[in-house]
Amino acid sequence: MNDSPDRARPHREALAHQLTAAGAIRTRSWAAAFADVPRHLFVPRWYEQGTDARGITVWRERRATGTDADLAAVYRDQTLVTALDPTTAEQVDETAWTGIPTSSSTLPSLMARMLEDLAVEDGNRVLEIGTGTGYNAALLSHRLGGPVHSVDLDPGLVETARQRLAEAGYVPRLAAGNGSLGHPAGGTFDRIIATCSVPAVPDAWLDHSKPGTLLVTDLDLGIEGGLVRLGVDDARSAVGHFTATCGRFMAARTDATSYPAPRWPDRAPTAGTRPTTVAAADIRASYPFRLLLAFHLPRTQLVHHVDEAGAVALQLQHPDGSWARAPLADAPATVTHGGAQDLWQQVEAAWRWWNDAGRPSQDRFGYAREPDGSAYAWHIPDGTRWDLPARA
Repeated sequence: MNDSPDRARPHREALAHQLTAAGAIRTRSWAAAFADVPRHLFVPRWYEQGTDARGITVWRERRATGTDADLAAVYRDQTLVTALDPTTAEQVDETAWTGIPTSSSTLPSLMARMLEDLAVEDGNRVLEIGTGTGYNAALLSHRLGGPVHSVDLDPGLVETARQRLAEAGYVPRLAAGNGSLGHPAGGTFDRIIATCSVPAVPDAWLDHSKPGTLLVTDLDLGIEGGLVRLGVDDARSAVGHFTATCGRFMAARTDATSYPAPRWPDRAPTAGTRPTTVAAADIRASYPFRLLLAFHLPRTQLVHHVDEAGAVALQLQHPDGSWARAPLADAPATVTHGGAQDLWQQVEAAWRWWNDAGRPSQDRFGYAREPDGSAYAWHIPDGTRWDLPARA
């Protein structure tokens, strides 16, 4: 980078103003952090999705050269992909690659909402799971001026983040390691924030907690997931609710080199096709309903299926081989299914419940993770409860 932080200040202040106007930033301290912390130091290079001459989707590299156009691009309210999986990345031309993203600088408005939900107070000891570029650790360090710890699985990312944080004037305590196992230095924290998704709150995060610790993370429950804000009590239970903020993160990794490839079970033979009261478009259009479906159908995945004619359908897949597929363009709506379970019957039951309950938004659902590893979600107004898979 050959531009000075002063040249970037108008862009930083514009971003802070935009996030405040949108309600993502609600307090002066976080407005000051976003106006002061130089995101461009942490994202000198990123990848933007596009197509090559053959029409193939690629990730095209863009480097920040210090121009106003580059600074404006860095300070957009947009997620910037910063790394691709080296085991899947393939260079197409001088500036373009195919591959799976493995690291990014998160959407600033999402970061701001999560940091506000974290409700840090002066003197809090904070643990961040997922160092990434180091930008979020810099924001936390600016706000707290002190005890920020951060861990990331990739040693290379950690070292790069350390250098950029030092250049920006911040010295949080960084470590390389599996964030699901906590920070290698141990100890307890007042606040824990994770910028990756996990299927359940790990034991190690509760080990790092004490009564009153607040935890903000993304739960991946299969069909859908979401951000939760949890408080840890004297019994070592983490109890709270899904937040009003919508946002998802890449899955937490256990291997620094790549993300695991998804594994789907063999589908059972087709049992039949029938009309349904729930169209695939209904599911795709409503995030709160997909989250409710994840409660009803634990361990089930929702994927897109494209047939030989190019028609797109939503497909549910369960580890026992049961499946159900509903075309997105179907009118009237139909579903084809197979296996031991009729998964779509449960979709229809969830649809009836959701509509009868007034179509509640995601923040009307609570989440609890018990000391024995069990977990459940519930509808806060009436207490309807769904048991979820135990610890990962």
